[in-house]
Amino acid sequence: MINKRIFVAGMAASVLFSACKTKDLKMSTSKEENAPTNKVVVYQVFTRLFGNKNTTNKPWGTIEENGVGKFNDFTDKALHEIKDLGVTYIWYTGVPHHALVRDYTAFGISNDDPEVVKGRAGSPYAVKDYYNVNPDLAENPANRLQEFEALISRTHKAGLKLIIDIVPNHIARKYEGKNNPEGVRDFGADDDVTVEYKRDNNFYYIPNSPFEIPDNDVPLNGEKNPLIDGKFLENPAKWTGNGSRKARPDQNDWYETVKVNYGVRPDGSKDFPELPAGYDQKSYQEHFAFWQDKDVPNSWKKFRDIALYWTAKGVDGFRYDMAEMVPYEFWSYMNSAIKMKNPDAFLLAEVYNPNEYRNYIRLGKMDYLYDKVETYDKLKDVIRGKSSPDGLSDIQNRMSDIEHHMLHFLDNHDEQRLSSPEFAGTPERGKPLMVVSATISTSPTMIYFGQEVGEAGNEDAGFGKRSRTSIFDYIGVPNHQKWMNDGKFDGGKLSDSEKSLRDFYKRLLNFSIKSSALMGSFQEIQSVNRQNNSYGELIYSYVRWSEKQKLIVVTNFSSEKTSEFELKVPADVISKWKLKDGSYVLVDKLYSKSKTYFTVKNGEGTALVKIGPSESFIYEVN
Repeated sequence: MINKRIFVAGMAASVLFSACKTKDLKMSTSKEENAPTNKVVVYQVFTRLFGNKNTTNKPWGTIEENGVGKFNDFTDKALHEIKDLGVTYIWYTGVPHHALVRDYTAFGISNDDPEVVKGRAGSPYAVKDYYNVNPDLAENPANRLQEFEALISRTHKAGLKLIIDIVPNHIARKYEGKNNPEGVRDFGADDDVTVEYKRDNNFYYIPNSPFEIPDNDVPLNGEKNPLIDGKFLENPAKWTGNGSRKARPDQNDWYETVKVNYGVRPDGSKDFPELPAGYDQKSYQEHFAFWQDKDVPNSWKKFRDIALYWTAKGVDGFRYDMAEMVPYEFWSYMNSAIKMKNPDAFLLAEVYNPNEYRNYIRLGKMDYLYDKVETYDKLKDVIRGKSSPDGLSDIQNRMSDIEHHMLHFLDNHDEQRLSSPEFAGTPERGKPLMVVSATISTSPTMIYFGQEVGEAGNEDAGFGKRSRTSIFDYIGVPNHQKWMNDGKFDGGKLSDSEKSLRDFYKRLLNFSIKSSALMGSFQEIQSVNRQNNSYGELIYSYVRWSEKQKLIVVTNFSSEKTSEFELKVPADVISKWKLKDGSYVLVDKLYSKSKTYFTVKNGEGTALVKIGPSESFIYEVN
């Protein structure tokens, strides 16, 4: 499995990336459109795995051997417990029908060739039919769409909103739109396959060259299957999803997918209208109006229609896979159309190039981007002993104009589990990272199911290996299954430490969605406290405030050392807070057990703090 971020970095000089060059953008000072007034918390679930009660976990196991979760496993009780955790949105990952190795021909679904499927259960990012859902997820595959529609209703009834994936950059090698609405033509149905490129072709082609299976590809771990014959019929071959132009892609390429053509010529130039200067300052309504009389490539219309189809069914937003591989003009076109139907739609993009952030937010009209290569990577370096926490302040200040748009996370389906030895090592060591991730900015916070009970991703699932919970295999998620407790969703099988960890997440997330200060201002106080010799090397502190609430956040990344010191809050913060000289009480909002006195004298604040290993305080000034 190729690392997406390494791939993107390697593609930085490619012609396709040259189509998305950064423009010099004036800093936006306009009021945020439809900005939330409270913190948003996203709970990502890998839908296929969430409800699976089977604990066999055989590598390369079948559904019969290892089990699979269903839409119906998201019961009213399960959804209530997720909401009670402090969640506002659920991201149901892996819902659109993607390629997989299982016989559903009795339901009118063609078999997928294992030679262009990763794993047995298949990658959720090799979508086979955008107008239906994964048959694995349904009790009755014939009614799979109706079962998902019922889940949409249950989710909303529970007081939650939901998002699903859309993957505009690539689709499954064998895409078959058998559920297209009337008048919708399938991808590639009208393509001229005799040329490499044509603006309204949906794909790029390699004329006169048939597709060849990658060398050393061993589908299903060598298991015999009547569809495994060393070939996959595709003539002419199409460009592979990551942009490979080889008829025989490399084993590390995204060979199970094909790249979608958005009107970017093979030399990287654009074959569509560009946004005029100043559109980084314009609203989604103005972006929508701009595109109304424009002739755009056929693929743009197809994906817009897909997004509007799911929006009409009640889906509240989308997470876009590898969004930076698609030009931001397309995102302007599609996102503005979505916002015209649902102004509150939640639009989240996977983007890893900081130089492109403002383009995709301001020109592409994205609500949120992954804060991966800045905050996430810094926190991971800190807990692994590779970096000081001081740089967190620089990141926050550097992105102050867009910080609200940079979604924070420590765990997701692509990354190593927070509790794994490759990351924090233990759930306890992940706690200070989580406090900072959730409280340092106004951005949404995301957690990945199982994170809140210390899931470490130790399984060898087959195609997917340990440290990440596999997205390619039928597998169980052990710590999550203990919380699930055979469908009771009451944590009945959790250990005391796992229950305590979930309680920590519940306290933190619920505080975050109710705190006005966390939607207010940020200022680091790290630099002034660093001068104190008793201030530990791995302590980090900052303040957050609104008119109604003033917070001091102190966290200890050390898992071994207790630090005791005099915390200082500088005069400029005290002035902004309009505090007079005198004594105040600091109450920790995580557990409300720790109180300390805060003294303001000559316009400067001080408090004695004793903080244990991996401990954090969110002090409210009373």
